[in-house]
Amino acid sequence: MRIGISTSVIQRGQTGIAQYIFALVRAFLTHSGEHEFVLFTLKDDLELFDFAKGKMRIVAVSERFRPPIRNIFWHQTVLPRLLREQQIEVLHVPSYRRLLWSGPCPLVGTIHDLAPFHLGNKYDWARMFYGRVIARRLAQRQDEIIAISHNTARDIARFFGVDRARISVIYNGLEHNRFFPGSREQAQAEIAQRYKLQAPFFLYVSRLEHPAKNHIRLISAFNHFKSKTQSDWMLVLGGSDWHGADVIRAAVRQSPFERDVRLLGFVADADLPNLYRAAEVFVYPSLYEGFGMPPVEAMACGCPVICSNRGSLGEVVDDAAVILNPENVDSMADQLLLLANNADVREQLRAAGLKRARRFDWNRTAIDTLSVYSRVGQSPENFSALSRQKIRH
Repeated sequence: MRIGISTSVIQRGQTGIAQYIFALVRAFLTHSGEHEFVLFTLKDDLELFDFAKGKMRIVAVSERFRPPIRNIFWHQTVLPRLLREQQIEVLHVPSYRRLLWSGPCPLVGTIHDLAPFHLGNKYDWARMFYGRVIARRLAQRQDEIIAISHNTARDIARFFGVDRARISVIYNGLEHNRFFPGSREQAQAEIAQRYKLQAPFFLYVSRLEHPAKNHIRLISAFNHFKSKTQSDWMLVLGGSDWHGADVIRAAVRQSPFERDVRLLGFVADADLPNLYRAAEVFVYPSLYEGFGMPPVEAMACGCPVICSNRGSLGEVVDDAAVILNPENVDSMADQLLLLANNADVREQLRAAGLKRARRFDWNRTAIDTLSVYSRVGQSPENFSALSRQKIRH
């Protein structure tokens, strides 16, 4: 089967969707003898897919189509023509923001979350309108939707009105050759040298986005923790600037413990596993997630996790993390204190997290995703009635 994958939403590799695409494409490499994969990739992102060269066809897309509105236009007008030229049999668009209205082949889309329906101020008004109204119509026209959690699947059926029979739940995977316990001592030594982090620290890896990622309450909880303990523990925030980053940076400057709060910026893939291994505790207080990869990655590296109960997070971490209400700053501070002071609890969470992380594997995710492709159309003759209707109209 010749499978097309749109990769233009990776935003230079610095988003969760980018990590989803990279990991899925890597897992597909072992299936490149059975299927032909064609990646549609913006020109400046080509080097990010060097690992697929020789095994997958990569079609370069002009950089003039990088801005969001132009990129949407490209998907709706140019991509269908390219699908015909490349004789694509199934197209996968791994984000609801770029789903096609119609195409010459069956269409599969991945929806990671429907945050605009849960967080009213997550985006500007235009993106909120697109996410709530336009994307709903587009989702209804896909042959099948992949949801990355049962929570997201319920949201898709509820808010987008997509028939549950056309939604497949396929969990994100985990690259176990990258995320594993390793040596904590070696990791701490490398992180101390790389980032000058030597004191014990709480870690939060997420783009600096306010209010959705909830950094402000975490900083407040950390202030309470420091006031109570006067300890040398630090709070380390890894992630690139996003909407509202200036608010987060201002909160750090205003903290009486500013010198113990570190902003690392975007953390390179090569550094991330050792950062998890070096941290004493990973904290993930996000207000909403469709899956939440960082807590699982931290667990796989042997780092105990404190996690929000919002969106799919409780479903994903199950009982392998300390679960909290992310809007309760006092409770968050109490959990920071508990884990900082109790090595036994940290050890119990490490063991539970390692066991939980083994459930997630990108090879399994790839196989399940390929099953969706096969189901929606191994050949043009297998188009669903929905696909034929899209072509006629």
